[in-house]
Amino acid sequence: MAATPPVKTTPWSVAHTARRLLRIYQWPKNLLVLTPLVFALEMTRPGSAVRALAAMAAFCLASSATYIFNDIRDLEQDRSHPTKRRRPLPAGEISVAFAATLAVLLLVAAVGIGWWVRPKFLVPLFGYLLLTGSYTLLLKHVFLVDVLTVALGFVIRAMAGAVAINVVFSNWLMVCTLFLALLLSLGKRRTEIALLDEEAGAHRAVLDRYDTAYIDQLLLLVAGGALITYTIYTCSPEVVARVHTDKLYMTLPFVVYGLARYLWLIRETHHGADPSALLIRDWPTLATVGLWMAACVALLYWA
Repeated sequence: MAATPPVKTTPWSVAHTARRLLRIYQWPKNLLVLTPLVFALEMTRPGSAVRALAAMAAFCLASSATYIFNDIRDLEQDRSHPTKRRRPLPAGEISVAFAATLAVLLLVAAVGIGWWVRPKFLVPLFGYLLLTGSYTLLLKHVFLVDVLTVALGFVIRAMAGAVAINVVFSNWLMVCTLFLALLLSLGKRRTEIALLDEEAGAHRAVLDRYDTAYIDQLLLLVAGGALITYTIYTCSPEVVARVHTDKLYMTLPFVVYGLARYLWLIRETHHGADPSALLIRDWPTLATVGLWMAACVALLYWA
């Protein structure tokens, strides 16, 4: 039998593997770090904008480090997963030693950038790292706590953005962020169960505790919570006084459509396993998010 020819390594293939290992397509999650910059009316101040962007970069690097740690920890389980087995580590495209070294370098860079942004910014950054580390080691195996932990990671991002530019962030917007993050986390769980079917528990025992009917009830609950809290935020006298406009309620149609679209996607197409990939691939969702952001900026800065 003829020997298998060696796989040619090119700069393009190395870059492609690195992007997949770092999960760069997941970085849009860290745009939440910029929300305080927009809603605190600091976007036109160069100093605040630079610090906010640096803070987002720190979270991008830190989150990639946690993804690598999670991949190393779940290496054997991921090799039997129908989609995760294609990741660079389970597929054997790179070594564990190289991945671990890269994760450490990413963490050092994230902390360095975080210190430059503001020493206090390291508190939410380390809080995020502690939370995600705990999730990988333990909390992902605890019923309901697993989805709550993922959701809190989004809330910490939003809080970190406020700390980075030293502003007060609305409690209503924080609560709305929590509900929205729970929606994404539950949608991911629902899709995992639908994809793995009876083998879900073999991949992770906690998945046996969930079923699609129960998750559907929770999805409706948290989607309603997200819509109600965002509505209260847009109409709150305190917020109106702070942002100098009472017209933010005009962005509600985008929120309603976005929530409804996401619920439909995870029920009918099973595309909720990776919310970041869904945002990129589903053009109506991507357009809705873009229009919502544009409407918020227009109403806050030019209305």
